[in-house]
Amino acid sequence: IEGVSEVYSVAGRFDLVTIIRVKDNEGLAEVVTNHMLKIKGIKSSETLIAFRVFSKYDLERVFSIGLEEK
Repeated sequence: IEGVSEVYSVAGRFDLVTIIRVKDNEGLAEVVTNHMLKIKGIKSSETLIAFRVFSKYDLERVFSIGLEEK
């Protein structure tokens, strides 16, 4: 499906997580409603929109807070 860049099999509430990369909300609606939800076996979906992407550098800094040796 155009726009789908990654699909992960996950444990928990959902079976799959799909990363969709599109230019705008209309493109997202097109992928989800006109393509993804028409795939046999997909009964429902929940859409989360990322507001910001953090670099590996940012993540390393955040998760190392408080770990510095004293």
